[in-house]
Amino acid sequence: MLLVRGHGGGTTLTGTIFERGERAPSYKGAPDEDAPYVWVCDAFYEVESGGSETTIDGETKHVAFESPMPRGFETREQALESAREHVRTQFARVGVAESDVEIEVLKEEPSAEHS
Repeated sequence: MLLVRGHGGGTTLTGTIFERGERAPSYKGAPDEDAPYVWVCDAFYEVESGGSETTIDGETKHVAFESPMPRGFETREQALESAREHVRTQFARVGVAESDVEIEVLKEEPSAEHS
């Protein structure tokens, strides 16, 4: 599995790409389990009140989370491109400029809970 981690505004967001042969989480809305690469990551947006408080760029913000929307892809590159774009979009939704987001990709071995 690949972890796609974005850093920006003093916070971090990490999503997971499950690769060919790894079992992605299954729940309502999950993509076809035959997809060779599956991207799963939280989605969130800033709200005026309620939600969860977090500090971004030294400012307290309220964010609300959406259910993760897993997406299936045929190639690793398609999955990575979509993952990077998703991470950048989430940061933009809370006011962090795309140019201020650093993205890293880490290879992780699946844990027993995902196998």
